Amino acid sequence: MITGKSYIGFSQQSSGSTTYKTINPKLNLENEWVFTEATSEEIDEAINMAWIAFKAYRNISESDRAKFLNAIADEIEALGDDLVQMYCAESGLPEGRANGERNRTVFQLRSFAEMLQSDDWKQVSIDTAIPDRTPAPKPDLRRSVLPLGPVAVFGSSNFPLAYSTAGGDTASALAVGCPVVVKSHPMHAGTGELIAGAIVRAAQATGMPEGVFSNLNSKGIEVGQRLVKHPKIKAVGFTGSIRGGRALLDLAAQRTEPIPVFAEMGSINPVVITQNALEYNGSKWAETYAGSITLGTGQFCTNPGLILGIKSRELTSFTEELAEKIVTIDPMVMLHPNIKSAYGRMKSEVTGQSGVSVLSAPLEVETNYADQAVATVDGSAFLSNPKLHTEVFGPFSIVVQCEDEAQLLEIIENLEGQLTGTIIAEDSDLPNLHTIVDEMRQRVGRLIFNGVPTGVEVCPSMNHGGPYPSSTDPRFTAVGMHSVRRWVRLISYQNMPESLLPNELQNG
Repeated sequence: MITGKSYIGFSQQSSGSTTYKTINPKLNLENEWVFTEATSEEIDEAINMAWIAFKAYRNISESDRAKFLNAIADEIEALGDDLVQMYCAESGLPEGRANGERNRTVFQLRSFAEMLQSDDWKQVSIDTAIPDRTPAPKPDLRRSVLPLGPVAVFGSSNFPLAYSTAGGDTASALAVGCPVVVKSHPMHAGTGELIAGAIVRAAQATGMPEGVFSNLNSKGIEVGQRLVKHPKIKAVGFTGSIRGGRALLDLAAQRTEPIPVFAEMGSINPVVITQNALEYNGSKWAETYAGSITLGTGQFCTNPGLILGIKSRELTSFTEELAEKIVTIDPMVMLHPNIKSAYGRMKSEVTGQSGVSVLSAPLEVETNYADQAVATVDGSAFLSNPKLHTEVFGPFSIVVQCEDEAQLLEIIENLEGQLTGTIIAEDSDLPNLHTIVDEMRQRVGRLIFNGVPTGVEVCPSMNHGGPYPSSTDPRFTAVGMHSVRRWVRLISYQNMPESLLPNELQNG
């Protein structure tokens, strides 16, 4: 049953007067549930509870925290069809996507629980003493990590489960001993409440301290602003727009005690396709990329929004075939009327620029459905117009026809930071790709060969981040086991008695 209340620790509260509803974008109708935005008092209570909980939770054993994470996964699975139906009603996404994202969310939780069986994540380093070293003795130094403290997590619009209430930010922070206060995304507040209830039940069943998790309803930006500015919040996790992430980064920097904001933001994910790849497999890649551009209605942060090639008859054929294939895919509903409106506005702004040609046939679509499209422009126009470098969040991509390899490299060098970059090539191209690889890896966090950027594997080798503005700190990943490094800090112990050292640093 949906109450519309926030979770403040283990209890639900709704003392405020600001209410809102979620929208079923497929039906273009408001859903029945009414949600109450958290008040300033409720926000402060949740954070103060998290701070008190932190003093106990940071010292709870890894095995007990693993039990907590596995219990959350169990509770999410126990929600069954109720969760799937709510997810679909609030996002317009199909049941298959709901089930897939739920499985990923559960897998992430269990993966972090498994990670806790080893001390590898603690970045342990031990340098034993050399008391007779000359001219000065060497002290005994041992290094590990400590959790930062309560973390504010912002739910994302495009992943109601895997990047939201119990998503990767929450799971990784809880794993290393940080309580979490979630700002629930207003587009899927019902899904958030169901997941929040699962986390609370898991916390109670495994004996976690109250305040280890809270979920705050929020319609506007005020709740998020208060979270970031609160002195007892020690880090922020965010997935969303450049504008939103930058605003949080600036707020955090203005605090008396600045805190890190780990924001995953905009990316157009450039793809370079070689002449040989076009000549030998152009049709195959046109079909593959038509599917990747429209996957999830283009509402992925890794959507391939930019394709680069050198002018040729083969590139023209590829571009035309891509434009033909993309409109044969059935249009799908977008997450929210506001997202559909923003998609239409941004697409019109890009395609209205001088030198840009839309190649795909216009589509008549239902309300809130996306009309996917492919456009093209020459390299000189792209280089001279920053508006063509902006992300169009939806099923849209622009093909840039470069004069030569020198211009292609200049374009790559002048791109903003990206989450991914892709190279499509034949084996015969390999000896000539080193310069392109070198330029691409300066601009991206993940470099792909002969594939698509959509699809982010959850594993230790994954890096989901990149130079600004794709993320606020390119040294860290938002996906995979190493994402826990965002929520800990290094600490060294010098000449500490063994009995006072944490287990991972003791001689035994």
